[in-house]
Amino acid sequence: MAHLSASEDGSAENSPAFDIIQHGHKDLVQAIAFNAYGDRCATGSVDGKIRVFNRHQDGVWRLCDNWKAHAGEILELQWLPPTIYPNLLASLGIEGRFRLWAEDPSAAPGRRFSARDGNGKTVSELRSGRYPYRSFSVKHDEVTRCTYVALLAADGHLTVYEGEEPELPVADYAKFDDFQACAKPNRGEETCFKVRFDPNPEPCYTALRAGVPTDALGLVVSGLTTVKIFRTRDTVTSSFGAATRGREFYLAVEIKDHNHLVRDVAWAPGNFRGYDMIATACQDGFVRVFRIDTPFNEDDGKSWSLGDILGKTRSDENPASRNSHLRRQSQVPSGIRAEIDKSGTHGERTSTDLPGQVHHTVKVLSKLSAHHSPVWRVGFDDDGQILGSVGDEGKLMCHRQLPDGSWAKSSELGMMKARMTAPPNNLS
Repeated sequence: MAHLSASEDGSAENSPAFDIIQHGHKDLVQAIAFNAYGDRCATGSVDGKIRVFNRHQDGVWRLCDNWKAHAGEILELQWLPPTIYPNLLASLGIEGRFRLWAEDPSAAPGRRFSARDGNGKTVSELRSGRYPYRSFSVKHDEVTRCTYVALLAADGHLTVYEGEEPELPVADYAKFDDFQACAKPNRGEETCFKVRFDPNPEPCYTALRAGVPTDALGLVVSGLTTVKIFRTRDTVTSSFGAATRGREFYLAVEIKDHNHLVRDVAWAPGNFRGYDMIATACQDGFVRVFRIDTPFNEDDGKSWSLGDILGKTRSDENPASRNSHLRRQSQVPSGIRAEIDKSGTHGERTSTDLPGQVHHTVKVLSKLSAHHSPVWRVGFDDDGQILGSVGDEGKLMCHRQLPDGSWAKSSELGMMKARMTAPPNNLS
C-alpha cells in the first residue's frame, strides 16, 4: 500500500499533517469504518470487496487483508467492540445480506479474514425473506455481555435480535422485537433508510429520573422524510401463573422537520449533558441537530442522589427478588392480554401512554447550511463534541457546539488537485 506523508523525516506519529493513503480498490469506496481504538480501518467498495488496514507503531497504515465480501455494492460497515475476541466486522451488501466476519489472529497477513480462494470466512449471514435489508446497527453491552443487532428492511420493517455470544451466527440469536418502524414506500419512489443504536452505555440522568430503565435501549430510525426515536419499556407477561419480564420498543418521539429525503442520521455519544442529540443529513442541503429531552416532575419527591434515581432498578437486579415480587402481583396481565396491549406487534408503533412509556420532547438546536448541496453523511466523534458532515461537493465540514447549545461550523477539509510548477530560473 502506498503511503505518502507530509513530513520529510518519516515520523508520521508526530506529524500534524494528514496522510494520503492509496486504498487499492478498483472501484468507488462506498463505506468506511474505524474500530474503537482508531488503529484499524475497513473500507467497502462498489465491487463488493472489503479491505482492512492496520496502523503500525511507526504510524504507517498497511494492508492486513482484502476479500470478496458481497456480490455487489457494500452499503455499511461496522466494527464490533475490541473487547470481543476474536475481532468481528459486520457488513451489509446491496443484495440485502447481513454478514459477520471474524479475524483469525493466528493466520498470516492477507489471510486474517479471507480464505485461500480470496473469499471471506463468514461467521454469520442473515437475509430478509421478502424485502432486502438496507441498514443495520450493532450494539454490545459490556455489563451483560449481550449483543443487539438491528436490521431495517426496504419496506421500513425493523427487526432486532439479541444474543449472549456475539461470535455465534445471528440466526441463533433470539428475536428481541419486530415491528414496522417506517411507512412502506410507494413503488418507484426514491428511498433511503437508516437505523442507529444509542451509543451511550446508559440513558442520561434526566431520563433515568423520568423513569427510563438503566438497561433501556435507544434507536433512531429514518425512512424517507421521517425520523423516529424508539426506546424500550419493561413488560410483564404471565404464563401458567409464572410472571416473565420482557422488553419492547415504543415510539418515544417523531421528528417532522424534514420535507426532503433524509440520507443519514447519527446519535451523539456523551449524554452527560442531561439530554440526547440527534443529527440528520438531508437532501435539501441542511444538517439539522435536535435536542431530545425527557421532562420530569421536580416535585416527585426525588433528589439527584444515585439511590433515588436507581433505587428501583437496583432492587430489580436480583432475579430471585424480582421473580418473587412479580409472582405476588394479583393484576399481572395474561400473555394474550399483553399482546393486545402492544401497539401493533408487527404494525407501526405509536405513542399510546402504556405503562413504562416515558414522554420525550424534541427541539431544533441548529439548522446548518454550510454545504449548499445535498448532504450524504453525518456523524459525531467519540465524545459528541465534533459533528462532521459530507455533501455533494466532496468536502468534510466540522461543527462544534457553542455555549448557548447551538452548533456552528469550525473547520473545512477538502481535496484539491494542484498542478506542480517548476521554480523560476534565476537569470542573474
